Amino acid sequence: MRISAIFVLLSAFALSASAQTQDSYDYESEFTWGINKNTYGGLIGGFVFKKARKINDRLLETYGLELMNVKHPQESRENSTSTGNFFLYGKSNYLYAIRLQYGRDLILFKKAPQQGVEIKFVSAIGPTIGIVAPYYIELRGSSDFVTIREQYDPKKHTQPSDIYGPGRLFEGLGESKIKLGANAKAAINFELGTIKSQVTGFEAGFLLDAYTSKIVMVPTAENYAIYPTLFFTLFYGSRK
Repeated sequence: MRISAIFVLLSAFALSASAQTQDSYDYESEFTWGINKNTYGGLIGGFVFKKARKINDRLLETYGLELMNVKHPQESRENSTSTGNFFLYGKSNYLYAIRLQYGRDLILFKKAPQQGVEIKFVSAIGPTIGIVAPYYIELRGSSDFVTIREQYDPKKHTQPSDIYGPGRLFEGLGESKIKLGANAKAAINFELGTIKSQVTGFEAGFLLDAYTSKIVMVPTAENYAIYPTLFFTLFYGSRK
């Protein structure tokens, strides 16, 4: 993910566009939601929601909620030789992160009502609720026509050929454990919308998630309590 290159190019474009605009569009609050891609996520890392309220002409107070699926960097996606189903060999737990955030958005460059780019520096901190759910796999049972489902255990499930695929959707969620932590982020926000009442754009930056202890997702690999993440979020919303 070439976030740094995108940031440099669009910063140059935004500076040029902002210099050409004089009359800014005033608003008091905005609500946005977005789809996140990050270095500890899959194709889609999760979803982001944010409510912002203007404190003054340059500063906004923000309240955020992020729902993320955190992946271990050494997860191995395997293909069952028996069924052709894909499963994550070596994975014993999922990690879902619920992040609550309180922060400030500093408006660096304003935009005109229907042109230009508005750029903000974004900062936020808050608690993280980690939900650690067991990862279930489907295995050959007493015969080829009988299967069982249980949490992956590297000491017990030593033969990938015995695995038919993953367990059922949300299986084991009721056995989840809670891990508490905290998060902090810093980012640059680019608002590109051309309609006064709508917000469209993207945000790129850095986020740090820290838990009170290591979270074991892949027992045979190194596991972590701290997750430094680069992220990119496409967002959409409204303002008034």
